[in-house]
Amino acid sequence: MTTAPAAIQSEPGLSGQTVIVIGGSSGIGLETARRARAEGAGLVLAGRNPGHLERAATELGAVGTGALSTAAFDAADPAALERFFQDLPGPIDHVMVTAGGQYYARLADLDFTKARRALDEHLWLTLHVARDAAGKVRPGGTLVFMTGTGARRPAVGVMIAAIESAALPAITANLALELAPVRVNLIAAGFVDTPLSASLLGDDLDKRRDELRATLPIGRVVGPADVAALAVHLMTNTALTGATYDVDGGEQLV
Repeated sequence: MTTAPAAIQSEPGLSGQTVIVIGGSSGIGLETARRARAEGAGLVLAGRNPGHLERAATELGAVGTGALSTAAFDAADPAALERFFQDLPGPIDHVMVTAGGQYYARLADLDFTKARRALDEHLWLTLHVARDAAGKVRPGGTLVFMTGTGARRPAVGVMIAAIESAALPAITANLALELAPVRVNLIAAGFVDTPLSASLLGDDLDKRRDELRATLPIGRVVGPADVAALAVHLMTNTALTGATYDVDGGEQLV
Protein backbone atom coordinates (compact mmCIF):
# COMPACT_ATOMS: atom_id res chain seq x y z
CA MET A 1 0.00 0.00 0.00
CA THR A 2 1.37 3.37 -0.96
CA THR A 3 0.70 6.67 0.73
CA ALA A 4 0.05 9.72 -1.37
CA PRO A 5 2.57 12.51 -0.78
CA ALA A 6 1.41 15.44 1.28
CA ALA A 7 0.14 18.34 -0.79
CA ILE A 8 2.57 21.19 -1.18
CA GLN A 9 1.09 24.58 -0.52
CA SER A 10 1.27 26.62 -3.69
CA GLU A 11 2.69 30.11 -3.48
CA PRO A 12 -0.05 32.69 -3.86
CA GLY A 13 0.63 36.05 -5.44
CA LEU A 14 0.05 39.25 -3.50
CA SER A 15 -3.18 40.24 -5.24
CA GLY A 16 -5.56 41.85 -2.79
CA GLN A 17 -2.96 41.94 -0.03
CA THR A 18 -1.46 44.98 1.70
CA VAL A 19 2.31 45.34 2.05
CA ILE A 20 3.94 47.97 4.24
CA VAL A 21 7.55 48.88 3.47
CA ILE A 22 9.28 50.89 6.19
CA GLY A 23 12.25 52.47 4.46
CA GLY A 24 10.48 52.19 1.14
CA SER A 25 11.58 55.37 -0.61
CA SER A 26 14.86 54.10 -2.10
CA GLY A 27 17.19 51.15 -2.56
CA ILE A 28 16.07 47.74 -1.36
CA GLY A 29 12.85 49.05 0.13
CA LEU A 30 11.76 50.76 -3.08
CA GLU A 31 12.65 47.72 -5.18
CA THR A 32 10.68 45.45 -2.84
CA ALA A 33 7.71 47.81 -3.09
CA ARG A 34 7.96 47.77 -6.89
CA ARG A 35 8.02 43.98 -7.02
CA ALA A 36 5.17 43.60 -4.51
CA ARG A 37 3.04 46.07 -6.43
CA ALA A 38 3.71 44.22 -9.68
CA GLU A 39 2.44 41.10 -7.88
CA GLY A 40 -0.84 42.90 -7.19
CA ALA A 41 -0.30 44.20 -3.66
CA GLY A 42 -1.55 47.45 -2.24
CA LEU A 43 1.29 49.46 -0.71
CA VAL A 44 2.01 51.75 2.19
CA LEU A 45 5.46 53.33 1.87
CA ALA A 46 6.95 54.75 5.07
CA GLY A 47 10.10 56.78 5.55
CA ARG A 48 11.57 59.90 7.13
CA ASN A 49 11.74 62.16 4.07
CA PRO A 50 8.40 63.31 2.60
CA GLY A 51 10.02 64.40 -0.66
CA HIS A 52 11.69 61.04 -1.22
CA LEU A 53 8.43 59.26 -0.46
CA GLU A 54 6.53 61.42 -2.92
CA ARG A 55 9.03 60.64 -5.68
CA ALA A 56 8.86 56.93 -4.90
CA ALA A 57 5.05 56.97 -4.97
CA THR A 58 5.08 58.78 -8.32
CA GLU A 59 7.51 56.20 -9.71
CA LEU A 60 5.37 53.31 -8.49
CA GLY A 61 2.08 54.84 -9.56
CA ALA A 62 2.22 53.25 -13.01
CA VAL A 63 3.02 49.80 -11.60
CA GLY A 64 0.07 47.63 -10.58
CA THR A 65 -3.43 48.64 -9.62
CA GLY A 66 -3.55 48.26 -5.82
CA ALA A 67 -3.91 51.15 -3.42
CA LEU A 68 -0.79 53.22 -2.80
CA SER A 69 -0.19 55.60 0.10
CA THR A 70 2.75 57.08 2.02
CA ALA A 71 3.51 57.97 5.63
CA ALA A 72 6.41 60.21 6.64
CA PHE A 73 7.81 59.65 10.14
CA ASP A 74 10.97 58.53 11.93
CA ALA A 75 10.61 54.79 12.49
CA ALA A 76 13.23 54.96 15.25
CA ASP A 77 10.79 57.10 17.28
CA PRO A 78 8.70 54.52 19.20
CA ALA A 79 5.76 56.89 19.70
CA ALA A 80 5.60 57.80 16.01
CA LEU A 81 5.87 54.15 14.99
CA GLU A 82 3.06 53.16 17.35
CA ARG A 83 0.80 55.94 16.00
CA PHE A 84 1.49 54.79 12.45
CA PHE A 85 0.26 51.26 13.10
CA GLN A 86 -2.66 52.44 15.22
CA ASP A 87 -3.83 54.74 12.41
CA LEU A 88 -3.82 52.06 9.71
CA PRO A 89 -7.41 51.73 8.45
CA GLY A 90 -7.58 47.94 8.47
CA PRO A 91 -5.69 44.66 8.68
CA ILE A 92 -2.47 44.23 6.71
CA ASP A 93 -0.65 41.22 5.30
CA HIS A 94 3.08 41.91 5.24
CA VAL A 95 5.60 44.34 6.74
CA MET A 96 9.09 44.77 5.30
CA VAL A 97 11.59 46.85 7.29
CA THR A 98 14.68 48.21 5.56
CA ALA A 99 14.99 51.40 7.62
CA GLY A 100 18.23 52.16 9.40
CA GLY A 101 21.73 52.65 8.11
CA GLN A 102 24.92 50.89 9.21
CA TYR A 103 27.54 52.60 11.34
CA TYR A 104 31.20 51.73 10.88
CA ALA A 105 34.03 52.99 13.09
CA ARG A 106 37.13 51.78 14.88
CA LEU A 107 36.82 51.57 18.66
CA ALA A 108 39.14 54.56 19.11
CA ASP A 109 36.91 56.67 16.85
CA LEU A 110 33.56 55.36 18.07
CA ASP A 111 30.84 58.00 18.35
CA PHE A 112 28.58 56.45 20.98
CA THR A 113 25.62 58.63 20.02
CA LYS A 114 25.76 57.39 16.43
CA ALA A 115 26.41 53.83 17.57
CA ARG A 116 23.35 53.87 19.85
CA ARG A 117 21.27 55.29 17.02
CA ALA A 118 22.36 52.46 14.73
CA LEU A 119 21.52 49.84 17.35
CA ASP A 120 18.17 51.50 18.00
CA GLU A 121 17.39 51.47 14.27
CA HIS A 122 18.03 47.73 14.05
CA LEU A 123 17.53 45.93 17.36
CA TRP A 124 14.94 48.01 19.18
CA LEU A 125 13.14 48.98 15.99
CA THR A 126 12.65 45.30 15.22
CA LEU A 127 10.99 44.71 18.58
CA HIS A 128 8.83 47.83 18.34
CA VAL A 129 7.63 46.90 14.85
CA ALA A 130 6.87 43.36 15.99
CA ARG A 131 4.83 44.54 18.97
CA ASP A 132 2.99 47.32 17.15
CA ALA A 133 2.26 45.28 14.01
CA ALA A 134 1.27 42.04 15.73
CA GLY A 135 -2.37 42.98 16.14
CA LYS A 136 -2.64 44.32 12.59
CA VAL A 137 -1.12 41.50 10.52
CA ARG A 138 -3.49 38.77 9.38
CA PRO A 139 -2.70 35.16 10.40
CA GLY A 140 -0.15 33.75 7.98
CA GLY A 141 1.12 37.20 7.11
CA THR A 142 4.76 38.14 7.42
CA LEU A 143 7.22 40.43 9.12
CA VAL A 144 10.45 40.62 7.12
CA PHE A 145 13.49 42.27 8.68
CA MET A 146 16.97 42.94 7.34
CA THR A 147 20.50 42.71 8.64
CA GLY A 148 23.98 42.29 7.24
CA THR A 149 26.66 39.64 7.47
CA GLY A 150 29.06 41.59 9.67
CA ALA A 151 29.13 38.94 12.40
CA ARG A 152 30.41 36.26 10.00
CA ARG A 153 33.86 37.76 9.46
CA PRO A 154 35.34 39.92 12.22
CA ALA A 155 37.11 43.00 10.89
CA VAL A 156 38.33 46.31 12.17
CA GLY A 157 35.60 48.95 12.19
CA VAL A 158 32.53 46.71 11.85
CA MET A 159 31.84 46.05 15.53
CA ILE A 160 28.40 47.73 15.67
CA ALA A 161 27.23 46.07 12.45
CA ALA A 162 28.47 42.73 13.81
CA ILE A 163 26.43 43.15 17.00
CA GLU A 164 23.31 43.76 14.93
CA SER A 165 23.83 40.83 12.58
CA ALA A 166 24.62 38.47 15.46
CA ALA A 167 21.58 39.43 17.51
CA LEU A 168 18.84 39.63 14.88
CA PRO A 169 18.69 35.92 13.93
CA ALA A 170 17.97 35.05 17.57
CA ILE A 171 15.38 37.82 17.82
CA THR A 172 13.73 36.59 14.62
CA ALA A 173 13.49 32.98 15.80
CA ASN A 174 11.96 34.01 19.13
CA LEU A 175 9.48 36.38 17.49
CA ALA A 176 8.36 33.62 15.12
CA LEU A 177 7.26 31.59 18.13
CA GLU A 178 5.69 34.46 20.03
CA LEU A 179 3.76 35.92 17.09
CA ALA A 180 2.65 32.69 15.37
CA PRO A 181 0.68 32.24 13.15
CA VAL A 182 2.17 35.51 11.87
CA ARG A 183 5.46 34.53 10.24
CA VAL A 184 8.77 36.31 10.97
CA ASN A 185 11.87 36.05 8.77
CA LEU A 186 15.21 37.79 8.37
CA ILE A 187 17.28 38.61 5.30
CA ALA A 188 21.05 38.84 5.84
CA ALA A 189 22.57 40.75 2.94
CA GLY A 190 26.18 41.14 1.99
CA PHE A 191 27.22 44.07 -0.19
CA VAL A 192 24.23 45.36 -2.17
CA ASP A 193 24.74 48.01 -4.84
CA THR A 194 22.43 50.72 -3.49
CA PRO A 195 22.60 54.51 -3.02
CA LEU A 196 23.42 53.84 0.65
CA SER A 197 26.43 51.74 -0.34
CA ALA A 198 27.52 54.49 -2.71
CA SER A 199 27.33 57.09 0.08
CA LEU A 200 29.35 54.89 2.44
CA LEU A 201 32.10 53.97 -0.04
CA GLY A 202 32.37 57.21 -1.98
CA ASP A 203 35.30 57.09 -4.39
CA ASP A 204 35.98 53.44 -3.49
CA LEU A 205 32.63 52.23 -4.88
CA ASP A 206 33.88 51.22 -8.33
CA LYS A 207 36.87 49.43 -6.81
CA ARG A 208 34.56 47.42 -4.55
CA ARG A 209 32.31 46.52 -7.47
CA ASP A 210 35.29 45.31 -9.50
CA GLU A 211 36.56 43.21 -6.57
CA LEU A 212 33.19 41.52 -6.16
CA ARG A 213 32.76 40.81 -9.87
CA ALA A 214 36.17 39.14 -9.84
CA THR A 215 35.70 37.07 -6.67
CA LEU A 216 32.02 36.24 -6.14
CA PRO A 217 30.91 32.83 -7.43
CA ILE A 218 27.98 34.48 -9.21
CA GLY A 219 30.37 36.74 -11.16
CA ARG A 220 28.40 39.91 -10.57
CA VAL A 221 27.39 42.37 -7.84
CA VAL A 222 24.22 41.77 -5.82
CA GLY A 223 21.58 44.44 -6.49
CA PRO A 224 18.36 45.58 -4.81
CA ALA A 225 16.26 43.41 -7.16
CA ASP A 226 17.98 40.28 -5.81
CA VAL A 227 16.98 41.15 -2.25
CA ALA A 228 13.48 42.22 -3.30
CA ALA A 229 12.90 38.87 -5.01
CA LEU A 230 13.79 37.07 -1.80
CA ALA A 231 11.60 39.38 0.30
CA VAL A 232 8.53 38.75 -1.86
CA HIS A 233 9.24 35.01 -1.81
CA LEU A 234 9.23 35.12 2.00
CA MET A 235 5.86 36.86 1.88
CA THR A 236 4.27 34.38 -0.49
CA ASN A 237 5.75 31.05 0.66
CA THR A 238 3.62 30.28 3.70
CA ALA A 239 5.93 27.49 4.94
CA LEU A 240 8.74 29.85 5.91
CA THR A 241 9.16 31.34 9.38
CA GLY A 242 11.78 31.92 12.05
CA ALA A 243 14.79 31.69 9.74
CA THR A 244 17.61 33.84 8.38
CA TYR A 245 18.22 33.86 4.62
CA ASP A 246 21.54 34.98 3.16
CA VAL A 247 21.75 36.93 -0.08
CA ASP A 248 25.39 37.74 -0.67
CA GLY A 249 26.31 36.16 -4.00
CA GLY A 250 28.46 33.57 -2.22
CA GLU A 251 30.71 36.16 -0.56
CA GLN A 252 31.08 34.03 2.58
CA LEU A 253 32.55 31.21 0.52
CA VAL A 254 35.49 33.25 -0.71
